[in-house]
Amino acid sequence: MIKYFCTALLMLADIFEMSACTSAIISGKLTENHRPILWKHRDTSCLDNVVEIIKGEDGQIEYAALFNSTDTARAEAWLGFNKAGFAIMNTASYNLKNDTITEMDNEGFVMAEALASCCTVDDFEQLLKEMPKPLRVEANFGVIDAFGGAAYFETDNWSYKRFNVDDTEDGYLVRTNYSKSGRKDEGYGYVREATAEYLLKDYIGDKKVTPMVFTEDISRSFYHSLIDDDFSDTEATWVVDRDFIPRYSSSASVVIEGVEVGQNPLATTMWTVLGYPPCGVVEPIWLDGTGVPEGLKADRVTGKAPLCEQANELKKSVFPLERDNGKNYLNIKVLYNNEGTGICQTNRIKSLEKYKEGYEHVEKLLKKK
Repeated sequence: MIKYFCTALLMLADIFEMSACTSAIISGKLTENHRPILWKHRDTSCLDNVVEIIKGEDGQIEYAALFNSTDTARAEAWLGFNKAGFAIMNTASYNLKNDTITEMDNEGFVMAEALASCCTVDDFEQLLKEMPKPLRVEANFGVIDAFGGAAYFETDNWSYKRFNVDDTEDGYLVRTNYSKSGRKDEGYGYVREATAEYLLKDYIGDKKVTPMVFTEDISRSFYHSLIDDDFSDTEATWVVDRDFIPRYSSSASVVIEGVEVGQNPLATTMWTVLGYPPCGVVEPIWLDGTGVPEGLKADRVTGKAPLCEQANELKKSVFPLERDNGKNYLNIKVLYNNEGTGICQTNRIKSLEKYKEGYEHVEKLLKKK
């Protein structure tokens, strides 16, 4: 009986691990170009993600969002932004729910509805008030808009609590898999939250936060805040994959960079790394008619995004052990080595070139009204 109970606990732990994410909202007061940032490092059981633009019909707003590749109806958006400059993402929470409702996980539907109908953070709050209850969610929704709004909404089946970034002393907020308004010491992601805070600290202090900080540093970092060690610089080859921000269950790292008040909302940019983030390369997305890069769109035959598949294929060399609990052990030397030829090191160079090209396009958009 004890054996089966322990097995069940381990399976439960895996479920929570796969339903976890790390996220942040950064005020434009702390960024190099004064534009706000919304970031989500996604962990999920669906490791194949795609990006698609959903056209606005019947008065709805056109938007771009990340979807599970298996969601062919594109009904559940897991983060995205729309033509009005409104953007949204979520992290699962595990310390808010106080009822016996079992049919949950409606967050993707809520976010799809928000992207199709909301222009501002206040609009999203009104949507939460008006949607039928129970909402069937337990989540931290992060939102920004083109009018200076930025907030988290810690939301359960019946209510929510709003946390405005402008109300904070430091000008930013981080959320993982528990809610500040929830039950004390319950939920998950305390170590990851501390890690994100640590990795952000110097950029926050210097007011030099950029999207690259998230996709190229934090989502590729193997610093562990509890142990206080950076395992990308270890002499060892094998590392236990536990409580880093990038994990076996990571499927994407996405930064939505908003606009300053008065700027063209079409300059809102979704910097996207699909697949296991340490093995991926960033691609930018706009809603200016340029469309989604081919590497991020679903292939007509496989239904999967080529860049996601490439990153996940490289991930196999990071987690090469297939027997026993192989997925819990990563070969750090495949990602980082003294020669500078590790996957993280070489892909970072490729991503920085993508950022350079992307910001040249952004400059053109900012000149338009």
